[in-house]
Amino acid sequence: MVQNWYRQKPYRSETHTEYRPVTLEQNYTAILGQIGEDVSREGLLDTPKRAAKAMQYLCRGYEQTLEEVTNGALFSSDNSEMVLVKDIELYSLCEHHLLPFIGKAHVAYIPSGKVLGLSKVARIVDMYARRLQIQENLSRQIAEAVQQVTGALGVAVVIEAKHMCMMMRGVEKQNSSMITSVMLGEFRENAATRSEFLSLIK
Repeated sequence: MVQNWYRQKPYRSETHTEYRPVTLEQNYTAILGQIGEDVSREGLLDTPKRAAKAMQYLCRGYEQTLEEVTNGALFSSDNSEMVLVKDIELYSLCEHHLLPFIGKAHVAYIPSGKVLGLSKVARIVDMYARRLQIQENLSRQIAEAVQQVTGALGVAVVIEAKHMCMMMRGVEKQNSSMITSVMLGEFRENAATRSEFLSLIK
């Protein structure tokens, strides 16, 4: 049974307006014109519509909640050993430049009487990644969500990703990557537990 204490509404900012495909398409048309393109040429005729649809898909995490993505898949368990889901592929859009960052997440937790359905960890990662983000915040959101859902004794999240905003513009460093980590509970307080996790994801 899903616990009421972690129900939440889909994310909304105070200035949120309902998604309107036509408005979004018009905005993309304006952008293409502003960068000097001929929006009437054959190759661009359907681009605003496609771009609007793609943006809605890439940001669909705003329409989801923890309750929806976990769907009650929380099960009683006597297991008290670390549960690790590693190499969860992810992509997100940098909130500063709207350019992608792409990588993988490793998520571990120490159960306290409950375990989460295996696929649900990946779904939590996807829900937060499908929002405009910075990687530092994404790591913490995932960790706190797993903690909230499971009541785990500890949660650890490490994300390694390549950022197009650093590879395609600015310093243009093609081989750079960024690693962020968040340790909660036992993973933060117990060096041996933390070391075990870090050794398992190498």
